[in-house]
Amino acid sequence: MTPVTDAKRYRRSAGLLLFRRTAGPGLEVLLGHMGGPLWAGRDAGGWAIPKGEYGPDETPRDAARREFTEELGVPPPEGDYLPLGDVRLSSGKLVTVWAVEADLDPALTVPGTFTMEWPPHSGVEREFPELDRVAWFTPPIARNKLIVGQIPFLERLLVLLAD
Repeated sequence: MTPVTDAKRYRRSAGLLLFRRTAGPGLEVLLGHMGGPLWAGRDAGGWAIPKGEYGPDETPRDAARREFTEELGVPPPEGDYLPLGDVRLSSGKLVTVWAVEADLDPALTVPGTFTMEWPPHSGVEREFPELDRVAWFTPPIARNKLIVGQIPFLERLLVLLAD
């Protein structure tokens, strides 16, 4: 059994879940499909809330705003940031998310990139988009598309908006 290091045990991530109210479908949330070859063929469970890791010198909310810009290439929206709390993932990472009501045209996004060795063990480093697609979804569709560990944030948003 491999020991879990403090750095891994206490990794933190923060993000923003945008939502909008429309005349047609009603409520929609903005999600991004995770980029890179590992997620290319996966739709259900392959979408995520724009988020990312941060260190001890940054507040979660500041990190969520910074990561939004890094992942989508546009500034985070202004407005009331509604706390959706924390979720501890099976990896041990603690994720904190805020919801904010805003409209964003997915065509305006310019996702950031990451580098990884691909194909594995080839010695070739390739660059991939952090998110290869960004789209609005109604809650029932979003529930199917989201990675499992982030579904609680969608559920919390729905409860918050129902009150």
